[in-house]
Amino acid sequence: MADTARDRITRFFQKNVANRVMRRMPFQTLLETTGRKSGEPRRTPVGGRRVGDSFWFVSEFGEKSHYVRNIMADPRVRGRINADQRALAPRHGTPAARRRHRSAPA
Repeated sequence: MADTARDRITRFFQKNVANRVMRRMPFQTLLETTGRKSGEPRRTPVGGRRVGDSFWFVSEFGEKSHYVRNIMADPRVRGRINADQRALAPRHGTPAARRRHRSAPA
């Protein structure tokens, strides 16, 4: 599927404005991946919620998102949820897991 003008504008804004500001906010959840080409750490603000011992988030652009591609290339991921930093074990949500998540209490 081709990128739409909306996709290009959204990515430009997120990369150059929103992400740079939100990375500095102590309450913002950050996902740290390793750049698949550069090998450098990449920190991306994400939104989501905890469900039990899991943290769920959805990628707006699916597998086109660079951080998703980075995870696919190197699944060693760290995250900061509130002030708590930890190693994460990323998993692609199955349809059954997504249904359970949607019905979980907030």
